[in-house]
Amino acid sequence: MLDPGAPLSGAWLSSVGTSFLVIGLAEFGDKSQLVCMTLASRHRGLPVAFGAIAAFALLNLLAVLFGAAVASWLPDWAVTAAVAVLFAVFGIGALRYQDEDEDEAIDEKPGHGIFATTFLLIFLAEFGDKTQIAVAGLGSTGSAAAIWTGATLALASTSLLGIVAGRRLLNRLPLVWIHRISGVFFLLLSAYAISRLIAGL
Repeated sequence: MLDPGAPLSGAWLSSVGTSFLVIGLAEFGDKSQLVCMTLASRHRGLPVAFGAIAAFALLNLLAVLFGAAVASWLPDWAVTAAVAVLFAVFGIGALRYQDEDEDEAIDEKPGHGIFATTFLLIFLAEFGDKTQIAVAGLGSTGSAAAIWTGATLALASTSLLGIVAGRRLLNRLPLVWIHRISGVFFLLLSAYAISRLIAGL
């Protein structure tokens, strides 16, 4: 185990770099990045970013402190069912959006509401996921602080990339189509979670 008292040592920085590279590559294009992109295409990017980073910071902290055993706190079926319901509700809400007046200013949700939505979606979607297990595995190879730092920076980076892509998408497509696309996307994620739930019964 590396000495936590030497945070700027070559070995510490090497652990940060390793976890950043491994986790960043594993998460690039994964569902959490797509969730950030979809949310940012409909809402302000800053609360989405803060919500995603807060969720990943907590997930990574749990992973490095308790390892893969974190996922055993709740039964797999309970987490999967919660994910399915949450994605389904969010997807149906997006599909029900009505474009009443395209010239009217968009009235977005308060920042704290977007933050909470993003945090909950990311936390449930990634709880016990392969990325969290990978962080737990890396945590046994070096300083927990270094692994947490590298993994959180990696996941923050992939989330920010998704948010930038989502905001650019908003400027190119009508808002009603953004809602339709995001609604279908979340319903597909819900269907995937249900299939996992059925397969595990």
